[in-house]
Formats: sequence, C-alpha cells, structure tokens
Amino acid sequence: MYTVADQLVEILEKAGVKRIYGIVGDSLNPITDALRRKKTIEWIHMRHEEVGAFAASAEAQLTGNLAVCCGSSGPGNLHLINGLFDAHRNHAPVLAIASHIPQSQIGVEYFQATHPEQLFRECSSYAELISEGSQAPRIVMTAIQHAWARRDVGVIVLPGDIADAPAEAGDLVHPPAFTRETVVPDHESVARLAQMLASHDRITFFCGGGCAGAERKVVQIAARVKAPIAYTWRGKDYFEHDNPLGVGMTGLLGWGDAYKAMHESDLIVMWGTDFPYFNFLPTKPAIVQIDRRGEVLGRRCRLDLGICGDVGAVADALLGMLEEKKDSEHLDASLKRHAKDVKDMNAYMDGNDKESPIRPEQVTTALNKYAAPDAVFTVDTGTPCIWSARFLCATLGRRTLASFNHGSMANAMPMAIGAQKAYPNRQVIALCGDGGLSMLLGDLITIVQYRLPVKLVVYNNDCLDFIQLEMQAAGLIPWQINLDNPSFAAVADAVGIKGFVLDKSSQVDEMVQAFLKYPGAALLDARVDRDAIALPPYISLGQAADFSLAMVKQTLTGEVKQVWNTLAGNRKLFKP
Repeated sequence: MYTVADQLVEILEKAGVKRIYGIVGDSLNPITDALRRKKTIEWIHMRHEEVGAFAASAEAQLTGNLAVCCGSSGPGNLHLINGLFDAHRNHAPVLAIASHIPQSQIGVEYFQATHPEQLFRECSSYAELISEGSQAPRIVMTAIQHAWARRDVGVIVLPGDIADAPAEAGDLVHPPAFTRETVVPDHESVARLAQMLASHDRITFFCGGGCAGAERKVVQIAARVKAPIAYTWRGKDYFEHDNPLGVGMTGLLGWGDAYKAMHESDLIVMWGTDFPYFNFLPTKPAIVQIDRRGEVLGRRCRLDLGICGDVGAVADALLGMLEEKKDSEHLDASLKRHAKDVKDMNAYMDGNDKESPIRPEQVTTALNKYAAPDAVFTVDTGTPCIWSARFLCATLGRRTLASFNHGSMANAMPMAIGAQKAYPNRQVIALCGDGGLSMLLGDLITIVQYRLPVKLVVYNNDCLDFIQLEMQAAGLIPWQINLDNPSFAAVADAVGIKGFVLDKSSQVDEMVQAFLKYPGAALLDARVDRDAIALPPYISLGQAADFSLAMVKQTLTGEVKQVWNTLAGNRKLFKP
C-alpha cells in the first residue's frame, strides 16, 4: 500500500532533500519505515532532537537548500524547539516534521498529547496539522514553500495513523517552486539617498549579512564616498577580507574603530542589517536603512530614510548617481585609529610570556593561522563568540555559523555536525564553551557513528565565563558560575574521538597544528585562563563603576586571590 508516509518521502525527494536529522520511534515509525524502504534519503540518527534541529539549521544556512529534521510525538518534537528558534532567527530554510499522537485521540489527554501546531507557531512561518490523508501533499508543499520563500521554518504536524493511511491526491506531488524574487527599490528613495551621500562629509557604512552577494558593490560605493565600513558579526564573512575600508565591528563583540567611526559620522547608511543592539547605534547622525524586508525598517533606531529593496538592487541603482568625493578626512582618521586598535587588541599575541596561563586569544589566533582557507567555523554563544569575532579572520572561502540572534548555548557542536554532513571534504571547526559542550555532550557519539572528521575546540576555563562578565559588569559578585569539568580530552577518547590536552602557552602553535592535521574527529581541550577579560569597544562610566564595585565586593567577601588574578592577568588591557 502506498501511504501518506511514502508520499511525504516522495515530495522530499522532489525537493532535493539529502538527509533528515532525528530520532526514530513511536508515531514516526511509518515515516522512518518509508525512508528505510526507499533508501533515497539518509537518516541521521541523533542522540538529542535539539542537536538535529541545530544541524539542519547549519546545513540550510551553508547550502541555501532546504534541510529537514524530525521529532516523534510529545517530548520528541518538543526537543526540536530551541534549534528551530535558531533556524527561524537565522533565516534558514528548514522543514520540521513533528509526528503526533493518533488523530482519534487528539483532545482527550492521550499519552504524550500536545498541540504542536500551536507550540511551533512562534518559531516558524507555517505550522499546520494534517488531519486527513487528502490534505497531506498540499500542507507538505505549503510548508516547504514557506520555508524556502521566506527563508524560515515550516512545520508539518503528522499523526502516526494518518502517516500510515492510504495516500490521496497524488496529482499534487510535484517539485517545489524554488525561486527567489529580487526586491527592487523605488527610484525616488534611491535618488534621495544619492543626494544625502553628496551633501554629507563624514559618512560611515554599517553592513550586515543581507549584503551577501553584493558586498563588492557596497565597497565600491563606500570608496566613492570615502566611507569607512563597519560591520556586524554576520557581515564579517563578507566585509573583512579584501576590504581596505573595513574598520571592524561594533556591539558587545566589537573591536577596531567601528564604534567611534559610527559615532563621529554625520550620516550612517545601514546596509542589509537589523542589528539588535540599539544602544550601540548613535542617535545624532542622519541614518538610512536598506533592507529587503520592509517590516524591519526603523525598528532599532530613528530613520531619516528607509529603503525597501535588495542591497544589490539598491547598489546597482545608486552607482550611476554618485560622483567621486575628494575629502577623505573622516575615512583616513578612522583607518588610522583602527590600525592602532588592532595592534592593541593583539597585545597578547606579541611578546606574551610563553609559560603564563593560556590566553584564549592565543588559541584562537593559532586556529586562524593554521585552519584551511575555506574552513567552516561554528561558534558557541558566550566568550567563544568574542574570541572568534576578534581573532578569526574571514577569507573569501571561510564561513562562520553561530546562534547570531537566538543566542543559545550549546549550538557549536550540533551545527558542526550539519556543516560536516553537507560538506564532508571541508574542514569544520567547532569553537565550544565548556558549559555549552557539556549541555549536549551525548551527540559526540553521533560524530563517531557517522565518522565525521569534525574538529572540536573546548575553551575550558571551569566557569560560565560570559555570565561571570555580565555579573561583574552589573556590579554583582559572580555566583554559581563554576563548573566541575571532567577531562574533555578523556571523554573524547572514551567515545572514539582523538583527545588533545593543551595546558601550556608554549605548546599552542604546535598542538593546534597537530590537532587540525589529525585525519578524523578530534577534540582540543584548551585549558584557558578564566581571568581573561573581553572588553566591549565602548564602556560607559556607569559600567566601569559597576565593574570596580564588583571587584571591591569580591575583595570584601574574601575573594582577594580571584580579584588579583583578574587584574594581573589583564594588565595589558588596563595599561595607560
């Protein structure tokens, strides 16, 4: 009998789906059995459905293609939610198959009963229940089209008994329409932008991931109007390499002259970014925002002009309207300050005591030096974000994936699984916090089972480091942030991953090279200095006072050694 589950698999085949991440069982059995019989789509057996959703998100972001994850009824599909929120906020085209209790038992408090079509609505653009077989092809196709067209999550809720029922409406099984429109701006808005660029002298561009594919055009325009280019973390992949106008990042992870260049401008143009940290955006300059999603214009700051359009389409229209500017004073001053800021930021790379505690900056710089030019980096939320944003250099072929807008812990290792499955011959390096890796440790076994040559770096400092910084910045004594970690290298060895222990500064380069050259999966347990401080590009007087207050409180409560280690370990950051 040709079932709804068979029909679902056929639709996924026509959509070009290569694999599905999930855990088999219960209400999913009709679907997994259909996959077993067809043998055209690979099933990736995860240890936790959340990891599967993160892996699908990573695959979709890297390839641009539809990726799929699955969860069985009740707890199984609820585990998908965190990873799906990440896909939703990272604009990743992901289809989630949430299998469900029998249709006849919905509404009567059956075992594992939930309402997935309601639960997933906030992290998707489409979430619907298939209540009879004739609906299946239309709802599945609609979920796929939403995921693709809106670069978002589509969810189908499929009861097990419906999945096992005879298929209907076979004429609706067809390849999806994978097309993407170009949003063309109106001429008047682009002309007004050209006038604003001509009439202002101190212009700074602030660029995000929405510039992908059009970054060279934006750099060309910036060169014409003598504008330094600041960028978001998502924009780093596109604007850090081959860009003589780049001045780094602003925000909590910021570095370089981006913050100052933006605040000394009289005009800021935001290209393809919906940057959430409004307190890092200046309020005095004129501000223009360009985005293909008209609904995001002006929700972070006051706008003098909002343009709805693809960055590439706006740039094409604008290039023919601009004259070359002569005055480069603002650009030159920003680039000069930026060069000094980068030199200061690298204080722990040049002439550092090789037997002192390992600085996380050293480890990250070595990874940057020896990683492949087309490596994929996945980064945990927390201080690994800071070190990667500042010390991993983008190249034309490299990509960085993170939980950019959702900010979830434990995303790096799961994303590395999805990245490595999508690109089996590409170097994939996960930068993990010790707290993050601990949270979803079980899927190390998935890496072994599928023989994925993933490289895992653990910034092991025995604490929730970013939370410690947050508490100190608020004037609080750090509390309940200590971690009693195992040897992560020993854990890795126990499950079949090659473990490396890095505990001496003098070994950083040698150990990182050996780790990256290892032919299979490997884990680098880097025992980094827990007292290393990552300062944002701008600190208010209030924040400085709160940090000092936290130090005084720690001293008064007997934590003198901790305070001394913090100050001594970061002396280069506090030099006059």
